[in-house]
Amino acid sequence: MHLLEWCCAGSRPPHGRDAYKAIWDFNGQIATSRHVPGISFPGLVHPGLMGTAPSAKLLATWNKREGDLIATNPTRVPPLALPPEAEHAVLGNLSGADFDRVAGEAARTAPPRENGGNQDIKNPSKGSRIFYPVFVDGANLSLGDPHFSQGDGEITFCGAIEMGGLIDLRVDFIKGGMDTYGVSENAIFMPGNVDPQFSEWIAFSGTSVTLDGEQRYLDSHLSYQRACLHAIDYRTKFGYSPEQAYLLIGAPPIEGRLSGVVDIPNSCSTVYIPTSIFDFDVRPSAAGPFQIEPDIGAPRSANR
Repeated sequence: MHLLEWCCAGSRPPHGRDAYKAIWDFNGQIATSRHVPGISFPGLVHPGLMGTAPSAKLLATWNKREGDLIATNPTRVPPLALPPEAEHAVLGNLSGADFDRVAGEAARTAPPRENGGNQDIKNPSKGSRIFYPVFVDGANLSLGDPHFSQGDGEITFCGAIEMGGLIDLRVDFIKGGMDTYGVSENAIFMPGNVDPQFSEWIAFSGTSVTLDGEQRYLDSHLSYQRACLHAIDYRTKFGYSPEQAYLLIGAPPIEGRLSGVVDIPNSCSTVYIPTSIFDFDVRPSAAGPFQIEPDIGAPRSANR
């Protein structure tokens, strides 16, 4: 079985803003790729998107606050947020005035919000229990975007191994549960017990200092980015291209952690990569890094 992983590079040189791909082959629960040799890992299948519908009041709150953010720098590339776009709205059987009204206020489904949505959390797999707040009668629970595997943060933008699939689930309702348990927004998760079990890791850390040396105040997003960049740089020393090393951050079940968020001015984030997913020893040693054969590499869109 073959599944496709597309990666769209963000801010890291030398990737620029190109896109490239890896095709992953499945043998049971194990994934390998002709585009990223020397690696194999078990999948942790999960839906990237799941949530309930917002109320009209909550929807208006989203549009107001995201619109206010966009207004602070409306020409920024990439944009700070994505407003409703009526011309691209997909609204089932709605037509006429109803379509125009809904299309003008319908929130984009790319970001996660209080209702859940596109959270891209890798752990809610088989056997998980998830408790969502309910904002409208009937809840309007929806889910999709199934992934075979993904690292914490889906670092490569669309870097999970995307797949089609069917999901069996049971839905219960806890009347008054939002007040009883203080869950006024966002979900509570109880992951199942099917996570791959790894015993040895190689970890990389980063702090909230930009590539240009600018100090930022407790910027955990930046510190996590820097930890990932350190992991990418490390793996290129084993013969991987930067693109292949980048793909290895997005698809395998890496662990991302906020390790320090109180010691000003730097936050500290870490990325843990299981060593057993590699077919060779990835530990530093006096002998130097093992050299893999990069094979055909990861095709880039510029090569088409």
